[in-house]
Amino acid sequence: MLIHAAAGGVGHLAVQIAKARGARVIGTARAGKHDLLRDLGADEVIDYSAGPFEKEVGTIDVGLDLVGGYGERTVPLLARGGVFVSVAGPVDSGLATAAERAGVRATSLLVEPDGAALDAVAALVAGGRLRPVVAGTYPLADAATAHEVSRRERVTGKLVLTVD
Repeated sequence: MLIHAAAGGVGHLAVQIAKARGARVIGTARAGKHDLLRDLGADEVIDYSAGPFEKEVGTIDVGLDLVGGYGERTVPLLARGGVFVSVAGPVDSGLATAAERAGVRATSLLVEPDGAALDAVAALVAGGRLRPVVAGTYPLADAATAHEVSRRERVTGKLVLTVD
């Protein structure tokens, strides 16, 4: 499984969940985040800023794009029957068609409330197999600042809003 933006707020959790489910995980992130990703369970890490990640990734079964824009470069890496999932927005018809021609799927994902999934995540946390990395905390009154930080910077882990 290839996870783009593996050290981000969603990515660092996706790495751990994928490992807990038995996946071999490849994560893309800048070099300074590689030690963290290995500590979280990534089997391989690639510095996407050092060159094309495609040259370092073999065939994969799943590609997870958490930032957007990686579909055209990830779909060709998928094994027949594989799936590309974009969490960053809808998959356009051109990418969906290219994926279909390659014998793979390209889809987007929108999370919906799911009690069973939350129970599974809670069990991973309780078992020590899932731990959030907190990049910073902000009082609820500073939510706009936290949002701006998440938009402007390459945040490692989650930003947390605190309520008095």
